[in-house]
Amino acid sequence: MKKYLALLALSVSLSSAASAQQDPKAGKILDQMSAKYQAMKAFRANFTQTLENDATKVKENLSGDILVSGQKFRLKISGQEVINNGQTVWTYMKSENEVNISDFEADEQEISPSQIYTLYKKGYKYSYVQEAKENGEAVDVIELSPEDRSNPVFKVRLKVSKVDKSVKSWQMFKKNGNRYTFKINKFTPNVPVDATTFNFDKSKYKGVKVIDLR
Repeated sequence: MKKYLALLALSVSLSSAASAQQDPKAGKILDQMSAKYQAMKAFRANFTQTLENDATKVKENLSGDILVSGQKFRLKISGQEVINNGQTVWTYMKSENEVNISDFEADEQEISPSQIYTLYKKGYKYSYVQEAKENGEAVDVIELSPEDRSNPVFKVRLKVSKVDKSVKSWQMFKKNGNRYTFKINKFTPNVPVDATTFNFDKSKYKGVKVIDLR
């Protein structure tokens, strides 16, 4: 249940007020990027997450898939499936054939996959770093720094396509030396969803053990 938290921990410490001193060039790019994703009814992304720590010589790779619609999402990663319909969160662990059910608490939630596209709007300073190349494509590199110094994340670096303002990859740097890199391998916009997409259907998981934590 813990492995998926790294992907979603980008939403920690968002309660601080946004600073009035921001880089206008970075802000314009971030606004264009955010508007692109928020205009979509839903999107799917296949990604690779890499955890590195130079001091401990750790390097781990995980692959995952996520479907997002507003605050709702379905995330599959490392034998786990997390489903959030905006009211309830189901966390299914394949190896145990077990699902934990909890209430979705927006204000307390450490996790929200869609927040990578709105993270900069509250509690972070942002600045333009440079233009670079990502797999041969020109990208703008933008750095976010949390205003709350108790935040375990001290820097987030986004790479945004200069052509279509899509996020190509991002890195999250933590004070404990861990560095997480998230690379979008395949992106599908405007994926069709319906009323059942973001709910856990027990009938599709034969013999599943249900633990209701609400």
